[in-house]
Amino acid sequence: MLRTALSLALVTGQPFEIENIRAGREKPGLLRQHLTAVLAAVEIGNAKVEGAILGSKTLRFHPNEIRPGNYRFAVGTAGSGTLVLQTILPALMLGPEPSTLIIEGGTHNTHSPPFDFLQKTFLPTLARMGPSVSVELERYGFYPAGGGASMYE
Repeated sequence: MLRTALSLALVTGQPFEIENIRAGREKPGLLRQHLTAVLAAVEIGNAKVEGAILGSKTLRFHPNEIRPGNYRFAVGTAGSGTLVLQTILPALMLGPEPSTLIIEGGTHNTHSPPFDFLQKTFLPTLARMGPSVSVELERYGFYPAGGGASMYE
């Protein structure tokens, strides 16, 4: 829900507030991969944010205009880099200029789309709708170490 809210806010320019993030989970609140998605959305959307800290259960997000560019986002754990990409990709596809992303973290996670799915299924399907995104796997990243890196243009 958080990543979808971030993505939609970036695309529509509408702010949002979310409470009880990951309530009822063993580790409630923002984990590293969630926080990385928030911070990526902040940077790309020139946004103002409150609650962007590890463990936060509340977040307020106020996007501005999308800023295409060259970005590097590191989850810092084996958390899913592919979910970070899927959070910010819709906004970047609508941007006035191309962007380049390097995302470090998990590339093949149990509960997230693996890099191979993005490369072989998701991005080719997206290309049939118009946007062209090239992708390169620089390093694999598996649980528990992470350390993977992918580049998207």
